[in-house]
Amino acid sequence: MIEQSELSNSTIKNYAFLDCMYNDSYFPTFLVDKCKSILLKLCQEIEIQKPNDLQGLYQLTQTATDEINDLQDEFFDNNSEIETGARECLAADFELIAKAYGYDADIEELIATREW
Repeated sequence: MIEQSELSNSTIKNYAFLDCMYNDSYFPTFLVDKCKSILLKLCQEIEIQKPNDLQGLYQLTQTATDEINDLQDEFFDNNSEIETGARECLAADFELIAKAYGYDADIEELIATREW
């Protein structure tokens, strides 16, 4: 698992990912941790691959979105779900990641494959 401190982008290093989900007891912490881990892995992939256009970025963000999609059953099994609050929180973090790495991306395109 990637540690946030290992990333090179200073905005990302100091950002409190998914704060809105961590601060809501409806979302099990261990599942929010899994979502955060996916976002950190996304940041690492952006730093490694350095996509030179939005299509490259969207491929990475949509892969991360698919991984979060795969957690839905686990949320349900723990009497939770990726609902409105979580959707907004996740979307905001995807948007922040894109901006932190210098992309002027469409938020809906970043998470186009979402099922939440």
